[in-house]
Amino acid sequence: MRFRAQKRAWFMFKYVFMCFVAICLVGCDKAPLNQLQHIKQNKVLRVGTLAGPGNYYQGTTGEQGFEYELASEFANELGVELHIVPYFNLDELFARLDAGDLDIVASAVSFHPSRTAQYRFGPTYRMISQKLVYKQGREWPRDFDDIKVPITVLAHSNHVIALEEAKTSHPHLSWEVVSDKGEEELLQAIIDGEIDYTITDSHSLALFRRYHPTVSIAFSVTKDEHVAWMMRNEKDDSLYALLPAFFARVQQNNFLATLEEKYFGHIEEFNYVNTLAFVEAVHSTLPTYLKWFKSYSKQHNIDWRLLAAVSYQESMWDPRAKSPTGVRGIMMLTQPTAKKVGVTNRLNAQQNIEGGAKYLRILFDRMPEEIQQPDSTWLALASYNVGWGHVRDARNITADQGGDPNNWADVKKRLPLLTKKRYYRNTRYGYARGDVAVTYVDNIRRYYDALVWLEDNGALLPDSSKASSQTTPVDNPDKASEVEKQQ
Repeated sequence: MRFRAQKRAWFMFKYVFMCFVAICLVGCDKAPLNQLQHIKQNKVLRVGTLAGPGNYYQGTTGEQGFEYELASEFANELGVELHIVPYFNLDELFARLDAGDLDIVASAVSFHPSRTAQYRFGPTYRMISQKLVYKQGREWPRDFDDIKVPITVLAHSNHVIALEEAKTSHPHLSWEVVSDKGEEELLQAIIDGEIDYTITDSHSLALFRRYHPTVSIAFSVTKDEHVAWMMRNEKDDSLYALLPAFFARVQQNNFLATLEEKYFGHIEEFNYVNTLAFVEAVHSTLPTYLKWFKSYSKQHNIDWRLLAAVSYQESMWDPRAKSPTGVRGIMMLTQPTAKKVGVTNRLNAQQNIEGGAKYLRILFDRMPEEIQQPDSTWLALASYNVGWGHVRDARNITADQGGDPNNWADVKKRLPLLTKKRYYRNTRYGYARGDVAVTYVDNIRRYYDALVWLEDNGALLPDSSKASSQTTPVDNPDKASEVEKQQ
């Protein structure tokens, strides 16, 4: 009996021991999660970027920015949530990537071979160049030989790498690196006279000069640099292997082109005189009419800055403005349009602004439901300039050519075709200056962006008392009626 009990105990011990060994072996054979599995398990993609208008910022409608939207699209494909972390200098951004706190850096960083030992780059999705800039009015340096003082640049940026390469042929070249400022702060320091020169990327400069035209380009330091996402240089290819297919898709389905147009398409051209005149008018003229822009925009559910931008494009905020075709006033209304929106005196600035707001609301409401924002706004603005019928013709041409008629970036390419007989002869409304409409919309978008920035930074003057007390013929209804008849 005792022997049987001992035998049962031995078998029980043996069975438990074998189970324990099996469990250990199974645990040892289980491989650690790779990067993609870790992301999907936690349901979060961690992306780092530099805060700024070209990458990521908090706008009136929430999180915005080229890199933010591109990273959001990638996170959606992975079926995870995007956790984007904005940084204010490259030191911390790269440090967090090195520490494994980030999966990707999406910050318009250009590829350079010197970085490949530590990082690897995804596919190219944009091209930029580096520009050396200075303040307008100072002596124009034509190349590095004309620069006798240190150039201030961001630490760990490709600007430093470019200067190191330039020093081989320009031994006198010197520079100072800073970590406590961002790219926009360095550009502002140029304006304030705190530094003489800096190097900036072309897209950042274009955005900045919408409201600071006195920053001038001396010369290009580099050309055609390839922008790509960055990751740590590791053996784990699980996430990295998905990038080529992702960028191929967003190029093929026009998502990338749409983003490019949304954030940078309207700033490709820069006119120093025009931009400077606008910034000056914001301080000298806008306060006179600011009260009415705000009041009637609110009444008709329009962003007042957009209404003011349209008005500046139309008349440069001149209530006496008149075109050869007979449109008049601060919003440049035709007689039929003025009658439609209840304006009796087009030279009356208050009436004209109210009428312009009413007409814009009509155009906004006319947009088909399938057109999403902000495309519907840009198409409506094109209609303000060239007429909805011609915009519809351009949309039809877009669809015939395989583009998306609900996408402003696609329609924008076809609007200029309305000046060519082989295209407009097959349309319902015929010839139109579609190229002018494209420039018109781009200008308004630049003025709008500038007003948004100026207001967000407290740089707008308050409403002027002139808006309620001015009694010149322009703003007095009776006198305005007489003046318009005489003219």
